[in-house]
Amino acid sequence: MFKKIGPGVLVAAAFIGPGTVTACTLAGVEFGYELLWAMLLSVLATIVLQEMAARLGVITQNGLADAIKTELHTPWIRTILLFVILGAIVVGNAAYEAGNIGGATLGLEALFGQDFMVYYPWILGAFAFLLLYLGNYKTLEKVFITLVVIMSLSFVITALLTKPDITKIVQGMFMPSMPAGSLLTVIALVGTTVVPYNLFLHASLVSEKWKTKDGLKSARRDTFISIGLGGLVSMAIIVAAAFIPGKNVKDVMDLAKGLEPLYGNSAKYFMGIGLFAAGITSAITAPLAAAYVANSCFGWKVGLKDLKFKLVWMTILAFGVLFHSFGIQPIEIIKFAQVANGILLPVIAVFLLWVVNRASVMGTFKNTLLQNIFGIAIIILSIVLGAKSIFKVVGLL
Repeated sequence: MFKKIGPGVLVAAAFIGPGTVTACTLAGVEFGYELLWAMLLSVLATIVLQEMAARLGVITQNGLADAIKTELHTPWIRTILLFVILGAIVVGNAAYEAGNIGGATLGLEALFGQDFMVYYPWILGAFAFLLLYLGNYKTLEKVFITLVVIMSLSFVITALLTKPDITKIVQGMFMPSMPAGSLLTVIALVGTTVVPYNLFLHASLVSEKWKTKDGLKSARRDTFISIGLGGLVSMAIIVAAAFIPGKNVKDVMDLAKGLEPLYGNSAKYFMGIGLFAAGITSAITAPLAAAYVANSCFGWKVGLKDLKFKLVWMTILAFGVLFHSFGIQPIEIIKFAQVANGILLPVIAVFLLWVVNRASVMGTFKNTLLQNIFGIAIIILSIVLGAKSIFKVVGLL
């Protein structure tokens, strides 16, 4: 089974970063189990879109940007779209990389204290650099499987120790409700789970793992299991956060403090390990995704060992470490990234749906009617939520 696990693990690791941990924590603290349905919906939407991306990668042995370039025959439309994709993902990932490094730093702080805090970002940066520089795809895959298992166990155990009410969990998952003031939290849950750059990452990585169409069944199984596991972890964080007494949470490590009456000082270690794993996995996948997107957009056709590919992820990683180490808060860049992602997800989802419906690209593996219905529903949802997130950033909501 473990030999067949592949890129889906990296996708799950990418969306369970510090942003997801924070969003899920706040959802649990403020609304208990009531927004579990939003996370379930987000996971199902992610599975649908990532399956399309994985299928595209296995069948064509190309990335998503390659497929868009090939099928878009109007030069100016193709150029504008690729520029938006490249700008949003490369600049956006550079901005969010500081948050990924920061999340992993919080985990180390919980485990080893504050004495060496100034060195944590550089240690994490060096760790991520070594993995990306020295490792091939198989090495990265093994590291990610290990980290995702650690992260999953940490958060799931944390949730189980709260002895949650199963009936209320089921109600929260399958009886949607919108408590007062919950709209922006729902947007945050969806926005941190359905991530545009993961579509590019997944389509590129499956061709590293499976070289023929025979691998499609394994790729699908990998997608369903890995992203389902990621959803379970996210829901576990919401469940654990719902237990916190007093609802006084300023950051994610307060989640551990809230659980201390239940099982003592070990709380911070469970949360610390989970947060470290969440941060470091996202800190590696964000630069990797940016490099794959640049690779496709510029038509380099190079691999992990090529200098141009390395220079892209090195730049993203360096920005993340520097922003965090010097206390720089790249607010304007992050706002740009949020707006760009709000625009990008529906645009990319539309083009993904269009490409996987083309017989010239997919042959007999093109979308079924049911897959198209789900895809259109997700696009409508992403347009609505994307518009609301943009309004939030510009101060109109």
